[in-house]
Amino acid sequence: MVDLFNVTGPVVFSWSEAWLFWRPLLIFIVGMVIYGIFIFKFYRFVAMRDVFHLNLAQYNNAEYPAIRRFLAGIFYIIEYVLLFPLFTFFWFLIMSGLLMFLAKNGDIQNILLVSVALVAAVRATAYYSEDLSKDLAKMLPFALLGVFLVDISFFSFSSSLELVKQMPSFWKTMLYYLGFVIALELVLRIGHGIVSLFYDFEEEDIEYEKLPKKKNK
Repeated sequence: MVDLFNVTGPVVFSWSEAWLFWRPLLIFIVGMVIYGIFIFKFYRFVAMRDVFHLNLAQYNNAEYPAIRRFLAGIFYIIEYVLLFPLFTFFWFLIMSGLLMFLAKNGDIQNILLVSVALVAAVRATAYYSEDLSKDLAKMLPFALLGVFLVDISFFSFSSSLELVKQMPSFWKTMLYYLGFVIALELVLRIGHGIVSLFYDFEEEDIEYEKLPKKKNK
């Protein structure tokens, strides 16, 4: 142990020595900031009930109602039959990749199962409460960051890479899971549309906000 009060000779600081300490620190900070921003943007996006806000119907200027309804159906198909599967598959891959880093000696089949279950749970809870859906969506990514900060030796990049290499051989399983999530989303949207005919969620929220707030005595 060095006695700081009995140091012989002058204490010399240098930029080269400081850089040896600062370099890994900067790498950690930049990595955490980039990862945090990505997860923050990503989980807020996937947890929204209405994922896409393209509003393609605004380009529907047809004169006749029948044509407008037909074009509205086409736009809906573009948003939730073409774009939503791509979005779901991308998020499914992200969740699977995160789990591969968390799992030690994990089974790829179980990892895919847990990943798609989490994706489906986030989409299902979005129709009940977007706040709950956000909490579920950010749980795994930030848990991964917490484990990384506490014990960096926990991760084995070689083992994770081996699991990634196995994914192409499970393409059929992934397509089945993707089909399930898409079907679930369609059922939820149809059910939400039917319920909305009898219960106006947005109007209920507006009326609640207009209620006078009680003053604390």
